[in-house]
Amino acid sequence: MRVRRILTLALAAGLTATALVVLRELRGATGYAAKLLCSGVFVAGRAPESLLAEDLGWFSWLLSRVDRAERTATSDWHGFARSTAVYRDGLGCALAVGASPGELRAQGFDPGPAPDRSAIPWPAGDLVPQDGARRAELDAAVVSAFGEPDPQIHRRTRAVIVLHAGRLVAERYAPGFDAATPLLGWSMTKSVIATLIGIQVLRGRLDPAAGAGVASWRGDERAAITLEQLLRMTSGLAFAERNGALGDSVAMLFRSRSASAYAARSQLAHAPGTFWSYSSGTSNLLAAILRASLAGESAVYHRFPREALFDRIGMRSAVLETDAAGDFVGSSFCYATARDWARFGLLYAQDGVWQGERLLPDGWVARLRRPTPQAPRGSYGAHWWLNAGEMGAAEERPYPSLPTDLFYASGYEGQFVVVIPSHDLVVVRLGQSEPEHAFDLGEFLGGILAAFRPE
Repeated sequence: MRVRRILTLALAAGLTATALVVLRELRGATGYAAKLLCSGVFVAGRAPESLLAEDLGWFSWLLSRVDRAERTATSDWHGFARSTAVYRDGLGCALAVGASPGELRAQGFDPGPAPDRSAIPWPAGDLVPQDGARRAELDAAVVSAFGEPDPQIHRRTRAVIVLHAGRLVAERYAPGFDAATPLLGWSMTKSVIATLIGIQVLRGRLDPAAGAGVASWRGDERAAITLEQLLRMTSGLAFAERNGALGDSVAMLFRSRSASAYAARSQLAHAPGTFWSYSSGTSNLLAAILRASLAGESAVYHRFPREALFDRIGMRSAVLETDAAGDFVGSSFCYATARDWARFGLLYAQDGVWQGERLLPDGWVARLRRPTPQAPRGSYGAHWWLNAGEMGAAEERPYPSLPTDLFYASGYEGQFVVVIPSHDLVVVRLGQSEPEHAFDLGEFLGGILAAFRPE
């Protein structure tokens, strides 16, 4: 009887633990569906049917719907796991985790009407003169990006833009998308956060060499972590950059009230500065540090990306979303049109200068492009990906056939803003590739570069 009782209790405990894990994963799934549906409808202006069929096709087993009157999206699994995302003016959508929809709406602000830029020449505006010198090779490379050569996978390229010497020389969209459609950058948001940090460095409010200043780390060994180490992803903090029960990504983004607070709980796995590990948690810590540099004032913080960056370079469509705690989700949630993502790349192609005004510190772009020694094959700088190659062995680089000075912002499902200084090129590709490797960035860029070979 005693053995039977022990086995019964053990089985019950096992089943309970399994049920809790399943419920937790279901909440992550409904959170993902509700958040992307909300932002897709109210930020990107897309039809729910398109989002449910493509972006959320894997979640057809959930009941997901939009309430336009309340400006919310909800996803549910038989009443056991339900998530709601709420749209806020100026801040996009956030999941109602630890906050009511009314509390979330109070975070929003009126960004003001978008000015008509149709008659203002590119890049300040959207008037793009017809280029009579378009190359057939360039057209072919752009068109090829929209092909679907394998019926078993989905490339789903939605937008491509090519800038040469700052001029918009190629632009194409998939059906249902156009120059006015904001699209999610996913981890390209990390490069946006690094840019906002740079603006505060220029203003003397932050110092890359100084301690990160995370309040909850005071008095422990994490206090030694510097802002530079966070930018380079060499903080040494433990963070499992993967989805599912064993990862931190879904829990942080879709089950937590505060992404930065979730990341701040990470403990040291390595001595700071000794080990490189790609971590979305790191970028959300930077978002919290940005807030602290603005004295923590919500109104100032929430308007900062628009006033300090987006409006100044013409990224009028850009929306950097916050979580329920009001912190920017610096790892993942920035929406912008393809043209505005191209403007972002152009700022970097111009060394942080826009129309004669320096927006980023002198040397900041070079700093972010300097390879982090601990990263493999010279592939990472500071919140930007590189193609630099190993020290003394440049051929050992991610894209051996592409220039070593190439650097790029990269996001989930194949989002790219690529800058190639040696060819004076900025290339944007946005899409929803399943799996991510369905879109071959190296092959695509090779075709673009071929169109700009010297005559």
